[in-house]
Amino acid sequence: MKKKLVALAVGLSLVASVFSGCGKKSGSDGDAVYRRLYSSEVTTMNYLVTGSSVEFEIGANVIDTLVEYDNLGQIQPSLAESWKMSEDGLTYTFKLREGQKWYDYEGNEMAEVTAGDFVSAAKYVLTPEYESSTAQNYFGVIKNAEEYYNSQVADDPETEEVEGNDLDIDFTEVGVKALDNYTLEYTLVQPTPYFLSSLTYVCYMPAYGSLLEELGAEFGTDNTKMYFNGAYILSEFAPQEKHVYTRNENYWDADKVYITKIEETYNAEALTLAPVMAQSDEVDYAEIGADIANEWLADSDRSDMVSRMRIKTDYSYFYSFNFDPQFDAEYEPENWKLAVNNENFRQSLKAGLDRIKQLSVSDPNSPEIRLNNTITPASFVDYNGKDYTTYGNLAAITEGNSFDESAALAYKEQAVSELTAQGATFPVKVLMPYNPSITNWDKECVVVEQQLEALLGTDYIDIIVEAGPATDFLSQVRRVGKYAFMMTNWGADYADPQTWTDPFAAGNSYSFMDVTMNNADGVADTVKEYYALVDAAKAILVDIDARYEAFAEAEAYLIEHALAVPFSISNSFYLVTKLDYFEGQYAPFGVSVLRYKGQHLLDKPVSMDDFNTAKEKWEADREALKNQ
Repeated sequence: MKKKLVALAVGLSLVASVFSGCGKKSGSDGDAVYRRLYSSEVTTMNYLVTGSSVEFEIGANVIDTLVEYDNLGQIQPSLAESWKMSEDGLTYTFKLREGQKWYDYEGNEMAEVTAGDFVSAAKYVLTPEYESSTAQNYFGVIKNAEEYYNSQVADDPETEEVEGNDLDIDFTEVGVKALDNYTLEYTLVQPTPYFLSSLTYVCYMPAYGSLLEELGAEFGTDNTKMYFNGAYILSEFAPQEKHVYTRNENYWDADKVYITKIEETYNAEALTLAPVMAQSDEVDYAEIGADIANEWLADSDRSDMVSRMRIKTDYSYFYSFNFDPQFDAEYEPENWKLAVNNENFRQSLKAGLDRIKQLSVSDPNSPEIRLNNTITPASFVDYNGKDYTTYGNLAAITEGNSFDESAALAYKEQAVSELTAQGATFPVKVLMPYNPSITNWDKECVVVEQQLEALLGTDYIDIIVEAGPATDFLSQVRRVGKYAFMMTNWGADYADPQTWTDPFAAGNSYSFMDVTMNNADGVADTVKEYYALVDAAKAILVDIDARYEAFAEAEAYLIEHALAVPFSISNSFYLVTKLDYFEGQYAPFGVSVLRYKGQHLLDKPVSMDDFNTAKEKWEADREALKNQ
């Protein structure tokens, strides 16, 4: 990726005139307090280990990265004032902004931010003891990162012996080095075209080295056990009570931090209470569920308070089949295992799922705008103006529709014949859990249950919809395999289609499909072929056109064999908000869109007209960038 700095007159004031009808914006010298409710508590603030998007939001707002993105998606300097890449593409050198400090939760200056803090954070991420969910982002990218990580993994936990002395390498051999206090160097395994975009992800964030050494696994367990160098300081953290972010007045870019305080108050009934409190101006954000959306839109007093959630392409939603079920015996995991290993059974669910009907729950007026036929969202990346999702066999999938009633019934007939011969029983129980803290997910599951059972028959499938825990849902449900068929999502970590292969890679906690490779049935060969296609695509480093073509072939193969069912982009719904999202940082990967930096707090909620006008303006300015 080339460093491209674009100076536009419309820059940070892009939508100022567009939102003038929403009321005066609070300036950086005013008291702008943003208030919202939340119903799902975080389990850690340790941005170096978490894999949860809910927890990413903390790191995104209190920790600065080397680079960042502006509101139009253009890369900008942040903690790094400048950088350069070697001619062979293997070495990146960053010059840090001098005089940046670490602060504790009370705002006390604790230390200077140095290049060594990036090195310390990398070592922490690559220490298996801390079980970082994002350590794999270094593998195959940073020189010796994977080798160093593996050298610490004991084959025998009791003796803590590591296999082979040839694996024992020192961290000094890993390609992350502080050349001096303000010069940071990364050495890569091979040229990596998306490397700069990776640097906005949590695993590349810095942490004060001495504090990491002192606290170890206790780092980030509450706001008193971490330091902050970003736009905000997490000044209060009371689990299941309140989170308070206070603007960092000493922040290098403080004049672009307009919201002075963010107050998040816990309430288990937030989804129900927030709309009521938004109407009485007690909170500045509320998600408007499908059960009340039409009522609000039809009410002249409330309709002007409602807008949409911004459609984002940094997240893709898809249905995952669990190939390694770990749920209770009452849901018949062994019977499910027979069914899910049968391609015709998977194809029957894929072809039978009416995605538009499900999307209509949260967006009855225009559900098609969220429909996504591929795992990688359209407009995520392109090469010379050609969108990745139009490459190879993905093009037909992008333009098609997987919902086909007659095909679904034909697949069912074949599946029944094959599975009966294998000893499966019908109806196959299909456990489909949901997170009750996610707006509309419960209602969408009911629609899917009714629609699929009506089409395929209750003699064939029995979809069981159950609520999971509101807090720590991923760890208690998806990551431990306590589901059969469930809507899941993946957020892009960097600007390359390879990032969308990660949820299906060996060792994944989505479908667990790699466990099938030890089986003797047909799905094992299917999975092996998919992995071979991905590996071939990863090996193409310089020819981006060929690289995209190869990844498209692998993704099309995954979808064609119903190893996953693409569903939608974003998790869009109606909402009440006093934030101008089009002012905020934007990138379809990393954590940029989670940041409050750059956004003003409006005096009144954004209306639908305001939102649409701002969206059109933002899209036009993005398009104008392509011609520069």
